[in-house]
Amino acid sequence: MPKASHSLLTVLFALLPWMIVGTQAAHADGTAPSASGAIQAPPSHRLPAVLDLKTAQRIALEANPSLSAARARAAQAREQVHQAWSRYLPRIEGSANAAHVRYPENQGTMLPSSGFSSITAGLIPRDREDVYSATLNAVLTLFDGFQREFALAASRFNEQGSKAAYREAQRVLLSAVADSYFSAQLARERGIIAEADEAFNQRQLQDAQAREALGAGSLSDVLNFHVQANLARAQKILAQQEYRVALTGLAALMGLPEGTVDEGTALAPLGDVPESLMKEPSVADHVTYALEKRPDVLQARFGFQAAQAGVGSAKSRFAPSINLFSTLEGSRTNSARMEQDDFGSTVGIAVVVPLFSGGEDYFRVREAQQAQREAESKVHSAAVDAVSQVQAAVAQILGAQEQLRLQEKNAALVRQTRDLVAKEYAAGQASLVRLTQAQRDLVQAQSQLALTRIFLENAWIRLHAATGRILEEFQTDAAP
Repeated sequence: MPKASHSLLTVLFALLPWMIVGTQAAHADGTAPSASGAIQAPPSHRLPAVLDLKTAQRIALEANPSLSAARARAAQAREQVHQAWSRYLPRIEGSANAAHVRYPENQGTMLPSSGFSSITAGLIPRDREDVYSATLNAVLTLFDGFQREFALAASRFNEQGSKAAYREAQRVLLSAVADSYFSAQLARERGIIAEADEAFNQRQLQDAQAREALGAGSLSDVLNFHVQANLARAQKILAQQEYRVALTGLAALMGLPEGTVDEGTALAPLGDVPESLMKEPSVADHVTYALEKRPDVLQARFGFQAAQAGVGSAKSRFAPSINLFSTLEGSRTNSARMEQDDFGSTVGIAVVVPLFSGGEDYFRVREAQQAQREAESKVHSAAVDAVSQVQAAVAQILGAQEQLRLQEKNAALVRQTRDLVAKEYAAGQASLVRLTQAQRDLVQAQSQLALTRIFLENAWIRLHAATGRILEEFQTDAAP
């Protein structure tokens, strides 16, 4: 049979790797710090020559720093589940002590071989000595009023809620990227319209200058077209400025370290309106989907279930707990090499019955019950918000569809009118004021058409975001 000292050392060395792993886990954060300790900037994504909305959203899902933080919170919740599981395992603790003891001068020790009194045999001075001891404790909880079960259930619901929160962050991010992308696209379209307006007035200016040189035109016409060309150029500069600002916001959402979209990258041009955008959405179908799949609604439900488990955990503190324990303890004086005879062991079972805690446990239950009521209110609030956003998005789509049909017809009519007035003006049959007004009407109609076209597409994105269906369009993970 091995000596007890060797057995104790074997147990301690067996526990050493677990302590090392725990230390490493305490410092592990999934990132590799630089030699100087500074946080490294994320690598930049190579953008295509033409950046469409889906590509911008995919890059944002990969590189947005706020989304990385939400992913880390979900990982924390997963580790909390592991912590709850660990409560089913025994608790083992080892300790070793070395003490130098200095005794009072009037304290001595009896000669072990003497049968006489201390007066006859005398006292041997014992002013100091070294005491070495080692202890190994093990405790296994057999029953704790189902507190572990409720804690595990709560941690699992919290984990599911954290994953839903991560998906919610993805949903909000995708919607924000779409809003920013369409804002940039609208600014670009306004710039294109202003550039066409400037080109038209430049052509009219050249014709007016030619007629004035021949004596068939007036200086007022030349000045008017010059002013109109300058106004169009000013609108183009303003649109270009809005476009650059919108690209800066889009780059921030995409997590680009440069802070803006490269000049070599252009947004995808507006194409023909797909037939799918002109379909009438079903409110009932989208509301049903939102209540079943929208992440923030699911997060609120998981929070309510976790709060219910919290009530059970608080009530379990009134139940007795049963623990199985074992202790191996030894000590030796003036020598660190302990032998088998220096150790004693204890094995037993302990039953702890809570009798009175000053009302703490009772008020803890009351607190948990109030937390459950709060969570229930959040479920109702999340459902109401989801339904409201779906209804608003559907109304926006229906309105944008009607506006688009009207603006398409109106833009075609206004362009036809402008072209006719321009011909009449060239033939001397229409006034300058009439031509100027016709050109302004065309610019306004084209701007309204571009706005309505972009608004309709964005309204569908908002509907998909309101229902949570926008997540299905990407291979998004549900957090680690």
